[in-house]
Order: sequence, then C-alpha cells, then structure tokens
Amino acid sequence: MSSGYICQKCRQPLQLDASLADLTPSSYDLLASTLASPAPRSLPSDIDKLEQLPSPPGVKNTWIRASGAQTGRLSPTTPSFSPRGYAKQPQRSLASAPNESFVFLQDSVVQKIPSSGVPHTRAERMPAAEVTDPAAGNQKSLQHPVSPPPNKIKSVNRLFSLLSSRTDLDHPLCTECTDSLLKALGEQLKDTMRERDGYLAFEKELKKEKQREEESVEEIERRIERLKEEERLAIEDLREAQAEKDQLEEELRALELEERELEEEESEFWKAHNTHLNTAADQASQLASLRAAYAYDSLVLDKLERTNVYNDAFCIGHDGVFGTINGLRLGRVEWAEINAAWGQALLLLYTIARKLDFTFEHYRLVPMGSFSRIEKTTGDKASYELYGSGDLHIGRLLHNRRFDLAMVAFLDCLRQLMDYVKSQDQSVEFPHQVAKDKIGDVSIKLQFGVEEAWTRALRHILLALKLLLKWATSAAA
Repeated sequence: MSSGYICQKCRQPLQLDASLADLTPSSYDLLASTLASPAPRSLPSDIDKLEQLPSPPGVKNTWIRASGAQTGRLSPTTPSFSPRGYAKQPQRSLASAPNESFVFLQDSVVQKIPSSGVPHTRAERMPAAEVTDPAAGNQKSLQHPVSPPPNKIKSVNRLFSLLSSRTDLDHPLCTECTDSLLKALGEQLKDTMRERDGYLAFEKELKKEKQREEESVEEIERRIERLKEEERLAIEDLREAQAEKDQLEEELRALELEERELEEEESEFWKAHNTHLNTAADQASQLASLRAAYAYDSLVLDKLERTNVYNDAFCIGHDGVFGTINGLRLGRVEWAEINAAWGQALLLLYTIARKLDFTFEHYRLVPMGSFSRIEKTTGDKASYELYGSGDLHIGRLLHNRRFDLAMVAFLDCLRQLMDYVKSQDQSVEFPHQVAKDKIGDVSIKLQFGVEEAWTRALRHILLALKLLLKWATSAAA
C-alpha cells in the first residue's frame, strides 16, 4: 500500500508493508511497549570517563593502549553512522533528477494506487518508473496499490511518531536505509565490545598495580640506591664526555684555522702559478716570434750573402755594338748619355779601388755623376773633365782635348788596378792589355779618331771593369 510516505533519509517514496494496514490497537500497544526509552543525546567519551577514575597514570595509559590497539584493528573503510544524520539529509528534487536511484519493490507488493482518497503528494504525481527484474531480465511498470483506510493511516502515523521519539532516527525508512542502519548498529556493537575489553584490561592493570604497591620498602630503597649510583656514574660519564667535547672543539678550531691558512697559501700558490704560466706563455710567444724572425733574417742574410751588391749597383752589359753600364750606353750616342755612362764607370773604378784598399799613382778620381773628373796630383797638376760636348767652337775643341786627356788618365788608372790584381792573383787574365792611350789595339782618344774604333775601345774598358769587379767581390768573400 502507499499513502505518500517517503524515506526520512534518502527522501524516496515508500511502499508500506501490508501488515501495517491490519494494525490493531493491541499490536500497536505491544510494539510501543517493546521500544526503549530515548537515549541521551550526548555521552561523555571514554577518555573523559577515564580521567574521572582515581587510578595511577600508568594504569590509564595501559587502558588507552589496549583501546587503541582494538581500534587499530578496524578496517579503514568501515563507514561511520550517525543516526540523526538520516533526518538531516537534504531532500532531492525528483522532478529535476528523474534518472537517479529508485526503490525497487517485488512484483507481489506492487499494486495500483486509487485516484481518490488521500491527497496526492509530489511522489505520487511522479510518472511510473520501469524496474528490471534481476531474475527474469524483463522490464515491468510500477503499479500503485490501494491505500489503507483513514483510521489505519492515523495509527500508522502515530506509530512512526512514536518510533521517531523513542529512537535517534526519524521514521519511516526504506529497506536499503534500514540495512545501512543495521550495519551501523553492528559497528556500534563492536565498538562497545572493544570498550568492554578496554575496561577488562584496565581492571587487570589495576590489580597488577595493587600487587606492585605491596612490595617491601627495602626493595624500593635498594632500587633507589642503585638508581642513585647509576645517576652518579652517568653524571661522571657526562662530565668526561663534556671535557672530551671541549677538547675536540678546541682541536676543531685549530684545524679550521690551519685550514684557512692552507687555503690562503694555496690561493697564493695558484696566483703565483698562474702568473708564472702567463709569463712562460709570453716568453714562449716571444721566443717563437724571435725564432721566426731569426729564421727569416737568416734566409734574407743567406740571400744577401749570395747576392753581389756590386753587380746590382753596377750592371755592365751591351746593347748592340755599344757597351752599357746601368743601362747607359758608351759610344757614339747623345752626349748626355755618354757623360752619365762615364760618371758610372769612374764611380765603379773608384769603388773597386776602395774595396781593394788601392791608391792610384799620379791621379785622384773625383766621381760626380755626369760631371766627373780626374785630377793629376804630380808634376803639372791639372784637372781633366770626364765629360764632353758636341759644340763646334774653339772653346769646345779645347774642352774636347781635355776630355781626351781625362780618358787617357782613366785608362792609366785602369792599367794600375789591373797590374795590382795580377800581382795578387796570377790566374787572372784580361783579354785586352792597356798601353798608354790604347786598350788592345784601339785608341781611346776621340779627337781625330774613328767613331767605330772609339766605341770598341769603350766596350773593352767596360769588359775590364767587369772582370775587376768580379775578382774583387770573390776575393772579399
């Protein structure tokens, strides 16, 4: 039957058992007499009750350990149960959550609820939900049974009110909530049994404590003396340990000071080491640079030693029928070129004489480029210009005569140097001999002479100078 009742915990609609419809006054009185008086709302805890007992602290600790050991055997997943918590759960909205949990009833107690009688509640206005029979696996529609008469409903309501007032729970409850309540009550029973075990252990410890208090005073005094001796020995050990600690701390301070000094010395050592490394690296770099410079200078020196400076300074060759010195031709060419070539030839003869430390007799060479001259130092002293001109006047003719005398004097100086070299080295041979104004068989004089013969004589002079230069440089090496 259904009369709009809901579970006071899960707030789901309830289907009352059929036995409540036939509830008689005698049955109601029998049920009411079996109910216990309401339990007090708050009871003192075990610890509070233990504190009120006049017992030694050791006994209390023993009881607490025994109680804690029993409590520790509980499963950590055992749910706690608060009876009044059932009535404090908020009512869930059936309209907003129609797919949430329902109370599944057996088909034998599901009946259709009439449309007249007790006013409909919100749960009765809900649409019929489909349930699944676990055994058959078929879905069936919930049917509302017929509600009891009004006088029976009043008795049922009074019974639920009586249950709610005599217990810690609000009634009615559904089957699942009742099962949960039974499980919680079973856990409370286990807790009560553990509390009883704690009291038994507490009583046992009280008896042991009473026996210990009956020991003789002599034994207690002996224990006190033994403890005092142990205390004295412990104090002596403590003093020795303290003295050893002070000594170790002093040694530690000395070691720390020594460590700091060693660290400073190490730091100074590494600074000096790094400075030395930097200096060594700089010196190695300088040494490598000096060695490279020395190697390069050695190569340059070797090259210079193999190089004949005089050959580079006085390059004697030929250009056709003309002999050349430093690219200047000696022969019948322009007077400017002739004068410059004679200046180079006189400078070469002067240089060879200085290199061989030879002094000419009767003459002194004055190399002055294109205006060089030869001075006579004995007899009638005179100065002969070793350069000429192409002008055809009387003055120039006299000058050309002095030019011939200068060339003859040059030839005489050349002869003296050739004789000196032959005296030093008999192996030296000159292809053309010098005799007065001739070299070979050609006269050096230009005036009234043939130009081709004069050009050939000049070529012979340059050849003799080249041989003298070669011997002078080889003899010096």
